[in-house]
Amino acid sequence: MTDPKHRLSLTNPYHLLALGFGSGLSPIVPGTVGTLFAVPFYLAFVNYGGILGLWVAIIVGGLAGIAICGRASKDMQVHDHGAIVWDEFVGFWLTMALVPTTDWQSVVAGFVLFRIFDMAKPWPISWLDKHIHGGLGIMLDDILAGVMAMLSLWLMTHFLPI
Repeated sequence: MTDPKHRLSLTNPYHLLALGFGSGLSPIVPGTVGTLFAVPFYLAFVNYGGILGLWVAIIVGGLAGIAICGRASKDMQVHDHGAIVWDEFVGFWLTMALVPTTDWQSVVAGFVLFRIFDMAKPWPISWLDKHIHGGLGIMLDDILAGVMAMLSLWLMTHFLPI
């Protein structure tokens, strides 16, 4: 049986983005590695574009992600393969949207919160993951995980000293 990752090429822009610039090819915890690769992009958006730049990246990345992830999934012939991590990029950026800071404590807290929601998939994330397919489904569960992590991070920064 052929590894579905062998059906992709980093020279294809859809595949390059879907694989998080290669971070999704990590042999262990590709979603976590993909989220880690999203951090410098987040820092660049906040430092150079401010909150507006971050929101533009989230909206454009989220909408484009439907096509990017859908195409890679179709080419791999596997729905939501673990190597597809563009959804983690957008989900992490969304996590940080209400607390657009570059202090390491908030970035680490956002990273951990997003990974918890993305991996645990509490309802309704789990429902979306099981019932909505294609590029939209790949993106939606991580967007919802990002929203839940974003709200948790906001509450933490307003009510707990981090």
